[in-house]
Amino acid sequence: MQVKIKKWPHFKGELPVYQSHGASGFDVRAQLDQPLTLKPMERALVPTGLTFEIPVGYEIQARPRSGLAAKQGLSVLNTPGTIDADYRGEVKVILVNLGQEPITINDQERCAQFVICPIIQAQFHVVDELSDTARGAGGFGSTGKA
Repeated sequence: MQVKIKKWPHFKGELPVYQSHGASGFDVRAQLDQPLTLKPMERALVPTGLTFEIPVGYEIQARPRSGLAAKQGLSVLNTPGTIDADYRGEVKVILVNLGQEPITINDQERCAQFVICPIIQAQFHVVDELSDTARGAGGFGSTGKA
Protein backbone atom coordinates (compact mmCIF):
# COMPACT_ATOMS: atom_id res chain seq x y z
CA MET A 1 0.00 0.00 0.00
CA GLN A 2 1.30 3.44 -0.89
CA VAL A 3 0.82 6.12 1.79
CA LYS A 4 1.58 9.76 1.12
CA ILE A 5 3.20 11.70 3.97
CA LYS A 6 3.36 15.47 4.33
CA LYS A 7 6.14 16.85 6.52
CA TRP A 8 5.25 19.99 8.46
CA PRO A 9 7.81 22.84 8.65
CA HIS A 10 8.78 21.88 12.23
CA PHE A 11 9.41 18.23 11.28
CA LYS A 12 12.98 17.07 11.61
CA GLY A 13 14.69 13.73 11.79
CA GLU A 14 13.73 10.46 10.18
CA LEU A 15 10.46 9.44 8.57
CA PRO A 16 8.58 6.58 10.25
CA VAL A 17 9.85 3.06 9.54
CA TYR A 18 8.82 -0.43 10.52
CA GLN A 19 11.44 -1.70 12.98
CA SER A 20 11.30 -5.32 11.77
CA HIS A 21 10.18 -7.29 8.74
CA GLY A 22 7.06 -8.63 10.50
CA ALA A 23 6.12 -5.50 12.45
CA SER A 24 2.46 -4.46 12.38
CA GLY A 25 3.15 -0.91 13.48
CA PHE A 26 5.63 1.80 12.62
CA ASP A 27 7.07 4.16 15.21
CA VAL A 28 6.55 7.92 15.12
CA ARG A 29 8.83 10.46 16.77
CA ALA A 30 7.98 13.38 19.02
CA GLN A 31 8.63 16.75 17.38
CA LEU A 32 9.39 18.95 20.37
CA ASP A 33 11.15 22.29 20.87
CA GLN A 34 12.18 21.20 24.36
CA PRO A 35 11.88 18.06 26.50
CA LEU A 36 8.40 17.36 27.85
CA THR A 37 8.05 15.95 31.36
CA LEU A 38 4.79 14.25 32.31
CA LYS A 39 4.05 13.82 36.00
CA PRO A 40 2.11 10.70 37.07
CA MET A 41 -1.43 10.80 35.59
CA GLU A 42 -0.56 13.86 33.48
CA ARG A 43 -1.25 13.89 29.75
CA ALA A 44 -0.09 15.95 26.78
CA LEU A 45 -0.71 16.29 23.07
CA VAL A 46 2.58 15.43 21.34
CA PRO A 47 3.08 16.55 17.72
CA THR A 48 4.49 14.19 15.10
CA GLY A 49 5.08 16.85 12.43
CA LEU A 50 3.34 14.61 9.89
CA THR A 51 0.08 14.28 7.98
CA PHE A 52 -0.84 11.00 6.29
CA GLU A 53 -2.98 10.38 3.22
CA ILE A 54 -4.32 6.86 3.47
CA PRO A 55 -6.94 5.31 1.20
CA VAL A 56 -10.62 5.51 2.09
CA GLY A 57 -11.54 2.26 3.82
CA TYR A 58 -8.54 2.44 6.16
CA GLU A 59 -7.57 4.23 9.36
CA ILE A 60 -4.35 4.69 11.27
CA GLN A 61 -4.54 3.56 14.88
CA ALA A 62 -2.21 5.26 17.38
CA ARG A 63 -1.02 2.81 20.01
CA PRO A 64 1.48 2.80 22.87
CA ARG A 65 4.96 1.39 22.36
CA SER A 66 5.01 -1.75 24.48
CA GLY A 67 8.46 -1.19 26.01
CA LEU A 68 7.63 2.34 27.19
CA ALA A 69 4.28 1.14 28.54
CA ALA A 70 5.76 -1.82 30.44
CA LYS A 71 8.87 -0.10 31.77
CA GLN A 72 7.65 3.45 32.43
CA GLY A 73 3.84 3.44 32.24
CA LEU A 74 3.72 5.69 29.15
CA SER A 75 0.57 5.08 27.16
CA VAL A 76 -1.66 6.58 24.49
CA LEU A 77 -4.68 7.91 26.34
CA ASN A 78 -7.39 7.07 23.81
CA THR A 79 -5.89 3.75 22.75
CA PRO A 80 -6.26 3.13 19.98
CA GLY A 81 -6.44 6.68 18.75
CA THR A 82 -8.02 6.95 15.30
CA ILE A 83 -6.64 8.97 12.41
CA ASP A 84 -9.34 8.97 9.74
CA ALA A 85 -8.63 8.66 6.01
CA ASP A 86 -10.03 12.14 5.35
CA TYR A 87 -8.03 13.93 8.09
CA ARG A 88 -5.41 16.27 6.65
CA GLY A 89 -4.13 18.08 9.75
CA GLU A 90 -0.98 17.36 11.70
CA VAL A 91 -1.23 14.08 13.57
CA LYS A 92 -0.66 14.44 17.30
CA VAL A 93 -0.66 11.73 19.94
CA ILE A 94 -2.26 12.03 23.38
CA LEU A 95 0.35 10.55 25.71
CA VAL A 96 -0.37 9.84 29.37
CA ASN A 97 1.93 8.87 32.22
CA LEU A 98 0.23 5.99 34.03
CA GLY A 99 3.40 5.27 36.02
CA GLN A 100 4.46 6.42 39.46
CA GLU A 101 7.45 8.55 38.43
CA PRO A 102 7.75 11.54 36.07
CA ILE A 103 8.59 10.63 32.46
CA THR A 104 10.56 12.90 30.15
CA ILE A 105 9.93 12.71 26.41
CA ASN A 106 12.71 14.16 24.32
CA ASP A 107 12.64 15.58 20.82
CA GLN A 108 12.91 12.78 18.23
CA GLU A 109 12.05 10.07 20.75
CA ARG A 110 9.91 7.28 19.34
CA CYS A 111 6.81 7.89 21.44
CA ALA A 112 4.01 5.85 19.83
CA GLN A 113 3.36 3.36 17.08
CA PHE A 114 0.84 3.60 14.26
CA VAL A 115 -0.95 0.66 12.63
CA ILE A 116 -2.86 0.94 9.36
CA CYS A 117 -6.13 -1.00 9.63
CA PRO A 118 -9.08 -1.68 7.33
CA ILE A 119 -12.40 -0.07 8.22
CA ILE A 120 -15.92 -1.14 7.37
CA GLN A 121 -18.65 1.49 7.48
CA ALA A 122 -22.01 0.04 8.46
CA GLN A 123 -25.43 0.81 7.07
CA PHE A 124 -27.85 1.15 9.99
CA HIS A 125 -31.43 -0.10 9.84
CA VAL A 126 -33.94 0.54 12.63
CA VAL A 127 -35.94 -2.58 13.56
CA ASP A 128 -38.47 -3.44 16.25
CA GLU A 129 -36.72 -6.64 17.38
CA LEU A 130 -33.24 -8.17 17.25
CA SER A 131 -32.42 -11.88 17.06
CA ASP A 132 -32.09 -13.76 20.36
CA THR A 133 -28.73 -15.08 21.64
CA ALA A 134 -27.76 -17.23 24.60
CA ARG A 135 -26.12 -14.18 26.22
CA GLY A 136 -29.03 -11.84 25.62
CA ALA A 137 -28.62 -8.48 27.36
CA GLY A 138 -26.03 -9.78 29.86
CA GLY A 139 -22.93 -7.61 30.08
CA PHE A 140 -20.22 -6.35 32.43
CA GLY A 141 -19.16 -9.66 33.96
CA SER A 142 -22.17 -11.71 32.91
CA THR A 143 -19.94 -14.40 31.36
CA GLY A 144 -18.02 -15.03 34.61
CA LYS A 145 -14.40 -14.62 35.71
CA ALA A 146 -12.71 -17.74 34.36
